[in-house]
Amino acid sequence: MILEAAAAGVFMKNGYVLGCETTRTAVLIDPGEEVEELLAFVKREQLDVRGIFLTHAHVDHVAGVPSAKRALGVPIYLHRDDLFLYDAAVNHGQLFGLRVEPLPPVDVFYEKNGVYSFGEYDITVHHTPGHCPGGVCLQVGRRGTDGKDLFVGDTLFAGSIGRTDLPGADYDTLLTSITQVLCPLGDDARVYSGHGPETTIGHERRTNPFLLEWEKRG
Repeated sequence: MILEAAAAGVFMKNGYVLGCETTRTAVLIDPGEEVEELLAFVKREQLDVRGIFLTHAHVDHVAGVPSAKRALGVPIYLHRDDLFLYDAAVNHGQLFGLRVEPLPPVDVFYEKNGVYSFGEYDITVHHTPGHCPGGVCLQVGRRGTDGKDLFVGDTLFAGSIGRTDLPGADYDTLLTSITQVLCPLGDDARVYSGHGPETTIGHERRTNPFLLEWEKRG
């Protein structure tokens, strides 16, 4: 699979381009302030982008959606439970001193356990609330296989977890999402977070202090 990551701006939020090496079709995940880098990669690699997939709607994950939509003209995908955050992105940007363009309407709300595709790859959507009500994990793999690339937004980080002091967030819900939705996807599953380096489910299950403490609680 073609994979490009970029981060920029005050949040240093990771955005991703995923592409099928056979068909050259692709998707964008969470375009934020780094959107121009992602679009430049798409152009350079001559990829045919089919969708903009959002793991959730906090402003740092959606600030680049207007530019991406203008450049690509493709559908925007989001979980319905995060629409209130998506609609408030301009105001939330102002709180951080950021000028955020009004966001175009969401085109598709994820279906429960929905599966979407680009080229020879499938994206399976898992609802993982806790950091926000509509957070999702995008599990990506070649069609017919168990996807081992997980794009988790701000649900899980290398050595940490997403914030739970924001509107709609809840600590117990987040840890339940991680332990009951993400961990069963396998220790060898690669985790690509919204911030920071990649990791694996196994490494986090063995070393992440939040997961270890949750396990002690039973």
